[in-house]
Amino acid sequence: MKITLKLLLVIFLFVTCSKDEDRQITTIPDSNFEQSLIELGIDNDGTINQQVFTSRISTIDSLDVHSKNISNLTGIEDFTSLIYLDCGNNQLINLNVRNNTSITDLICWGNQLKSVDVSINKSLTRLICHCNQLTTLDVTNNPSLECLICYENQLTSLDVTNNPSLGYLFCCYNQLTSLDVSNNTSLISLKCQCNRLTCITVNQTQLDDIPIGWEKDSKDTYSLDCN
Repeated sequence: MKITLKLLLVIFLFVTCSKDEDRQITTIPDSNFEQSLIELGIDNDGTINQQVFTSRISTIDSLDVHSKNISNLTGIEDFTSLIYLDCGNNQLINLNVRNNTSITDLICWGNQLKSVDVSINKSLTRLICHCNQLTTLDVTNNPSLECLICYENQLTSLDVTNNPSLGYLFCCYNQLTSLDVSNNTSLISLKCQCNRLTCITVNQTQLDDIPIGWEKDSKDTYSLDCN
């Protein structure tokens, strides 16, 4: 009898906890973001009420909400399984994907972004954030990064020395005064024109055979030591 009661209690607690998890709410303050989730069938109550059940979004691995006039992406932190996110061509000013630790592809071009926080996204392989207002971009903790497209921002510095897998770097039309690609041994395509560069630091192998896919201003030089 005691065993039966204990078993029933365990079942009751399990069911109760499961229901509590199903009722957890994620706040979505931006009505355009929520409308996008409704159109995608993710927010299935069909009502703009600034919320969505967390259980509906926690397993989503791909989200495309580009060109939806979204200015606030709050709520994205509960998309904890997210691998691919396209939020390009919106009205975003800030973007924080620190909680989206599985993300590999982040596309956020054509916003008004002043900051993008990818500081602990070690799985990130592709970051496309051109045509924003970024003044700083920290990718030093993204060792898996293979593609970085960040042209037409306001960047004054860019450290890619911790990105050994980087194959594509498009950073033209910024305010860069220095650029060191000597650690980027996989770099096959580089576009860094229209900056304030005079010299680009490379390693000996690169200097001996500059890849055909590298482009710079004619006044700029490649050197082992630009100091």
